[in-house]
Amino acid sequence: MTAYRNAKNVGHVMIGAGAVRELGSLLAPLRTSGSKCVWFFDHFFKDGALAARLPVQDGDVVVYVDTDNEPTTDGTDAYASYVRQHLCGVLPCAMLAFGGGSTMDTCKCVANLLTNKGLAEDYQGWELVQHPAPYKIGCPTLSGTGSESSRTGVLCNEKKNLKLGMNSDYTMFDQLVLDPDLLATVPREQYFFTGIDTYMHCFESLTGSMRNVIVDALSEKAIALCREVFASEDMMAPHCREKLMIASYIGGMAAGFTGAVHPLSAGLSMVLHLRHGLANCLALSVLDDIYPEQCAEVAGMMKKQGVALPKGVCASLDEDGLRQVYEGTIVHEKPLSNALGPDFHSILTYENVRERLVRL
Repeated sequence: MTAYRNAKNVGHVMIGAGAVRELGSLLAPLRTSGSKCVWFFDHFFKDGALAARLPVQDGDVVVYVDTDNEPTTDGTDAYASYVRQHLCGVLPCAMLAFGGGSTMDTCKCVANLLTNKGLAEDYQGWELVQHPAPYKIGCPTLSGTGSESSRTGVLCNEKKNLKLGMNSDYTMFDQLVLDPDLLATVPREQYFFTGIDTYMHCFESLTGSMRNVIVDALSEKAIALCREVFASEDMMAPHCREKLMIASYIGGMAAGFTGAVHPLSAGLSMVLHLRHGLANCLALSVLDDIYPEQCAEVAGMMKKQGVALPKGVCASLDEDGLRQVYEGTIVHEKPLSNALGPDFHSILTYENVRERLVRL
């Protein structure tokens, strides 16, 4: 087996304000007589106003994704069953996602299940998806996770207390439409906590041991754009929305191995059902001995933008709950090794992590 990775990126990208108006022309070559598209929308758009602006046709399948919590394996199985039922045994000509990381990951994972037998949990891991998914178009309405350009769809497996992705080239979108106008309606705190995820996974890549020059270059540029956005007077101004959208896109391409923030964030998300971006910020705030400069910088960005972390998020956890967070953290061996080395278990002991959690 070769030691070199044959890296894949999204095939086509359309960028710019108003770009979503071109969806009809992008779909036209894919549609054949009787073919259907499957549209995934964040439930934020359940009033139908966004769908009414798009080339949704009679017979297409429309799914509104509940994004109050992180996507789960069971939820993905349920969405896949719903889509199969309405497709009547025929694969769609295209699958489209409008939302943030949760909606895009749901679309990507359901697409994999339409062409690969079994359940979502069967494909959590690396290179487990064996067959190509239908053509997928990502249209982010929230930026930061990098899901639009990454090769993974992250799911929470509640039975196993595990947050892990379907990591495969087949999971990637085939086409992106990056229209910064779609970010205009995002609530301010959500805009920050989601957007800062780009900064998080890029600095974790740059401070880890598993690096390469391409990931470094992309990460450095994504971080520079994040600094411009979150140090500005108005992070949601039109030019900042565009910069954040580009930062998210190239940050997703740069996403290699993360570090200590994402594992602790995953543990918090599994037990407390916290959204990913917020959980990242909480995790970083108690990893200040490992990432002192980054912790201080994010605190400064939050102050500049008038955003605050909630207090007492772990106050309700008993000893069993604290241990569940620890176990949901320490299972992520690759990113923890990337950040802390092969002996990370001796650093992040239960007592060490517990002390951090009680500070939250």
